[in-house]
Amino acid sequence: MTLRTALGRIGAQEDLNFLLTNRLPRRLATQAMGRVSRIEQPLVRDASLFLWRLFCDVDLSDAKETRFKSLHDAFVRELRPGARIVDPDPAVLVSPSDAILGANGTVSAGQVLQVKGSAYRLADLLQDEALARAHEGCAYATLRLTAGMYHRFHAPADLRVDSVRHLWGDTWNVNPIALKRVEALFCRNERAVIRVRLDDGAAMTLVPVAAILVAGLKLGFLAEGNDLRATGERTLPCSAHLTKGAEMGWFEHGSTIVVLAPPGYTLAPGLREGARLRMGERLLLSPGATR
Repeated sequence: MTLRTALGRIGAQEDLNFLLTNRLPRRLATQAMGRVSRIEQPLVRDASLFLWRLFCDVDLSDAKETRFKSLHDAFVRELRPGARIVDPDPAVLVSPSDAILGANGTVSAGQVLQVKGSAYRLADLLQDEALARAHEGCAYATLRLTAGMYHRFHAPADLRVDSVRHLWGDTWNVNPIALKRVEALFCRNERAVIRVRLDDGAAMTLVPVAAILVAGLKLGFLAEGNDLRATGERTLPCSAHLTKGAEMGWFEHGSTIVVLAPPGYTLAPGLREGARLRMGERLLLSPGATR
């Protein structure tokens, strides 16, 4: 048995996993990890990268750079050109990130699923009753980024960003074990509500949710995007135009994006909970899309 296999079996024990990743002082651990991950001293960097690769399924073969100054530098790595192919069909909303597809379906009675058998109020996630009502009956998809994945996220279509609102919150782990145990977890964590409009005028919403360890959330298209926590949860107007596949921002650790589709869109055929997606692959289709 390899060391990674042994660690994986330990991590699969739900009580121990939950204890190790959620019952420690989450905010303090997150702040400490943020500092350590940025240390560029070679010995610290190499040890951090070794432990990261030991505990996580990391593939750096598609990274733009082959050497990294720090663990943080590797977390937020860019892709080499051509590493992802973006579906060009204008009737298709692509996955904004590499991810594992989580709970998905249709917003019903103002609620969406966190996991099977456990729902939360969309208005609590968005902190906006009117916006939640606007998504009633629309499709949604939850995308979970693991710690070893590529951490940047991209525009799912040609679009204009209308506004951004950062919401302060906790740093619960967002792995499946925590999602089963912590009610309305996404509504508790730090997140941003990004309202966008597609070229045909249809409105959709993206909600990137941060998590334990580092927890940072950055938006490259917004002047305040490098320090969202300083915005005081104000709604920030925006008029940034992004082409499909253009970078929107990045997480500084694995986390989640909740995608709230425009009316009429449905999940791409063949996708099921647990499916692994790469940025640029089909996620949601408009009524006129080729199936």
